[in-house]
Amino acid sequence: MKKYTLLTFLAITFTIVACGNKKAESSTASEAKTATVAQNNVDGEKIYKMQCVACHGMDGKLGVNGSKDLTASELTLEERITMIKEGKPPMMAYKNILEEDEIKAVAEYTFKLK
Repeated sequence: MKKYTLLTFLAITFTIVACGNKKAESSTASEAKTATVAQNNVDGEKIYKMQCVACHGMDGKLGVNGSKDLTASELTLEERITMIKEGKPPMMAYKNILEEDEIKAVAEYTFKLK
């Protein structure tokens, strides 16, 4: 009986320790990713050229498929970020395609098109 009690105790202890380590590893991995993103300088122009040029054009004035002239836009940075994230027909939403820092970098880049 003592043998089974000891084995049960060891199994429970091992499970608690193992779960605790996974949580710690997960937090450490998350912190490392955040630090990496902060260190990386996201190139909004490059992302714009890959994702936006087909409709908005290199200079932001193309207007294909009903896209807006970005050089005439009076949207704030936050409004541009929201527009890129959520989209507005015919523009698709990029919230599931681009990371937060990439969306912000593209929104910031669009101010340079004026």
